[in-house]
Amino acid sequence: MQFMYVLPGWEGSAGDSRVLRDAVSRPNGLKVPQECAAPGTDAPQNSKELFNLRHTKARNVIERAFAVLKMRWAILRSVAYYPIRTQIRIIMTCFLLHNFVRREMAIDPVEAELDGAIPNVTQDGAFIGAEYVDCIEPTQEWTQTRDNLAMNMWNNR
Repeated sequence: MQFMYVLPGWEGSAGDSRVLRDAVSRPNGLKVPQECAAPGTDAPQNSKELFNLRHTKARNVIERAFAVLKMRWAILRSVAYYPIRTQIRIIMTCFLLHNFVRREMAIDPVEAELDGAIPNVTQDGAFIGAEYVDCIEPTQEWTQTRDNLAMNMWNNR
């Protein structure tokens, strides 16, 4: 639940894949946490199952970390009208303080509040007011990258 890679300054219109491509191309790359099979579940049987398991776990942690970050720092929840340099400093400060709180407090009161919060959910399970992706047109390049990543995970488990 700490942020290890923060690069503020991207335009809000920058696509997730563009930002991901930048993050993956960095010298240290992105780290994928190791996992244990949950009690009563089977371990992944192939590279695609392993990739999906790790992808889901990583996405859940990322979404939760951003939820805690935005709950803690209200300035991140709305449009800022400061100069871009000031915005970048505010964002970096919020991330650094978030990580400090995560390291120093045994129990994070904001995360505890999040655990008690009941989200607004529609009958089909969607969050009210949340943006979601309806569909994505995959490219052959990203499909191959994903398949290579899955195979590397499988071979290095």
